Amino acid sequence: MQAMQFEQSVQRILRRDRRFDPQAFFFVKEALDFTLQRVAGGNGSQARHVSGQELLEGFRDCALEQFGPMASTLMQEWRVRCCQDVGDMVFLLIEEQVFGKQESDRREDFSGDFDLIESLVAPFLPKGEKVHSANDASVADAVEKLGNVC
Repeated sequence: MQAMQFEQSVQRILRRDRRFDPQAFFFVKEALDFTLQRVAGGNGSQARHVSGQELLEGFRDCALEQFGPMASTLMQEWRVRCCQDVGDMVFLLIEEQVFGKQESDRREDFSGDFDLIESLVAPFLPKGEKVHSANDASVADAVEKLGNVC
């Protein structure tokens, strides 16, 4: 898809759903390309459909590679705070016929088995230090201030 067509699709999405920053949609497309290249590299250079979980892992890894320690800050600025947010953007792009979909694909595929923001912070913490869980009062307060609804 040409860049102008993609931009127009994002603009149509934003007219009906303003949850995410426009740049987040462009990054989802980048992350999909990143994931497809990764899968093709491990699949004898043959492209194939990627699962929601594979795309989530590719999204996380692409963000870490491209933005380093700023990845979590940028995602929060773009209002992408959990794996389900990535899935919501993917399905908005599917509705615009920008991304393809198989019959078996569902939004629930993006529930993720990891905390997106935590996975973007953890690689940059000093050794032995852990990301505090959302049960910690200070972290819970920060998440509430950010408006995390996931």
